[in-house]
Amino acid sequence: MIALESPRLIADIGRVYARFAIELERDQYSHQASLRCADHPSLEHAIRTYLESVHPLTVEHAAIAIATPVDGDQVRMTNYHWQFSIEQTRQALGLDTLVVVNDFTALAMALPRLGTDAVRQVGGGHPVKNSVIGLLGSGTGLGVSGLIPSGDGWISLGSEGGHTSFSPRDDNEITVLQHALKQFDHVSFERLVSGSGLELIYQALAQAQGQAITDLNAPEITRLALDEHHALCRTALNVFCNMLGTAASNLAVTLGATGGVFIGGSIVPRLGAYFDQSGFRQRFEDKGRFRQYVEHIPTYVITADNPTFLGVSAILEAQLRTLSNSAGSAILSQIRRLRPQLSPAEQRVAELVLSQPRSVLNDPIHDIAQAAQVSQPTVIRFCRSVGCKGLSDFKLRLASGLSVSVPITHSQVTQEDSVLELGSKVLGNTANAVLQLRNELQREPIDKAIDLVMAAKRVEIFAVGNYASVAQDAQMKFLRLGIPCGVHTDPHLQQLVSKLVTRDTATLFISSGGNLPELMALQHNISELGAPVIAITANQSLLAKKADAALVAEHNEHVATHLPMISRVLHLLLVDILVVGIEMRLSEQGRNAQARVLDVSEADSPRSLPVQGVRTASPLRPSISHSQ
Repeated sequence: MIALESPRLIADIGRVYARFAIELERDQYSHQASLRCADHPSLEHAIRTYLESVHPLTVEHAAIAIATPVDGDQVRMTNYHWQFSIEQTRQALGLDTLVVVNDFTALAMALPRLGTDAVRQVGGGHPVKNSVIGLLGSGTGLGVSGLIPSGDGWISLGSEGGHTSFSPRDDNEITVLQHALKQFDHVSFERLVSGSGLELIYQALAQAQGQAITDLNAPEITRLALDEHHALCRTALNVFCNMLGTAASNLAVTLGATGGVFIGGSIVPRLGAYFDQSGFRQRFEDKGRFRQYVEHIPTYVITADNPTFLGVSAILEAQLRTLSNSAGSAILSQIRRLRPQLSPAEQRVAELVLSQPRSVLNDPIHDIAQAAQVSQPTVIRFCRSVGCKGLSDFKLRLASGLSVSVPITHSQVTQEDSVLELGSKVLGNTANAVLQLRNELQREPIDKAIDLVMAAKRVEIFAVGNYASVAQDAQMKFLRLGIPCGVHTDPHLQQLVSKLVTRDTATLFISSGGNLPELMALQHNISELGAPVIAITANQSLLAKKADAALVAEHNEHVATHLPMISRVLHLLLVDILVVGIEMRLSEQGRNAQARVLDVSEADSPRSLPVQGVRTASPLRPSISHSQ
């Protein structure tokens, strides 16, 4: 297990109980305690009481899953009187970070972390990898959510699907619906597939059968059905399971949840084998023309202890990475991007670095290897796999990323954003990416690129798509410096030009991803002819590895975007850096040449005259000025 840098408070707040734990190692929860909400006037009071019980542990970061919608700073529980401000609570408790999320959102985020021993399959079906997952949980209410795969992570759906209208499927359910309509204008699935719903089902069936209605709560109905085989309670419980099957099937079809549907909450996991033998799965598959579709979708009961803790911990981990600049550090962004390509042992080192970047920065190699449970040579191989020369170089780049004082993040523009929010996000993302580039610049490849251009008689630039404008910008600047230059963005012309380059020609490739087959083929042909290759591209890309000099820029822009903004700005800046470096070299040569001209002039005339006909393109007077 990977130890965390400091203890974290994890909590699951319901209507009756507030459950707390301390996370010292990832997904390992100690000091667990359940406090009755009724014994505390506020959430803050309950948290203080728990923290006093774990003294002297000091908690800086906390995450809370709570049984109510969370939208903004003000949180008010639907089924209890607690209400609070997230920020005021954080300040009052002296926490650095306080994350509050809906409890079902947290449970949904726990699903990818659940092992096979934490769930039990009910019925047949096989999950499709990297597909949508559905989630239902019956307890005080009926929670409904889902997970959508996104890259190497998941997006949790905020849903109130439990409030969809209930539709009966048999006589018993019609009886229950008619009984419920006498009490409620709208009967949702949550009215029936919940603790209070089980009680209502029992009352409706008892009335329909002319039996005396006993005031039984949901736990008592469940106990009588399972332990004493009480006929009416058993019928009520089976009707409950059937209704849940309908709700789960509706969710599977609505979301296309071919990754499976998971059942959580406080009721179903306690039913054990009875639930497996109930009519749940039969009702789930009873979808008429869509029977074959849902038959292939597996259903699972979550049996893990405290699964909500897993989800809220994952959400806190993601938040802390953002707040600690790890999302903006190029080396850490690079590790996340390259992680699938690493060996299993190197992936363990990557997990350690991503979870504890500052500890890795200060620890010797022996401690890093021990914490990641790998050998010391594996640590060195990991550093080289992510583009560093060794551990020292890796730590220098890591320190550079972690020392940035401005949190570097990437905010996704959405359809709901106002024009002001849109502008703020675009400018903020670009500014943060520029800061990231500044902190990750390396001198050696820049110097080498300048040397290659200075030694060449001509520069040929190759780019495709949106990066043609960057290539044209570079051409204009090279020409103004007096350097012959051509730009080639048409694939056919690129092929023709690539056959004509010589060793005296420097080539510049501009590509965001650096893995396009057509550009790699061009690079191969040009390198075969002996012409040097300079690349402006992503670190550790194929193009960067093959180039003689690579000017790299990491960014969080999605590779599939049709409107690349950040990467284009970064490439323009790298062109500027290269051009300014060349200008400085030309200026030095120009000063030497000017001195020689003045020496000759002074020999012929007492007054030095300006050199005529020399303007912007002359190396004696470079046209591009730069503030010192």
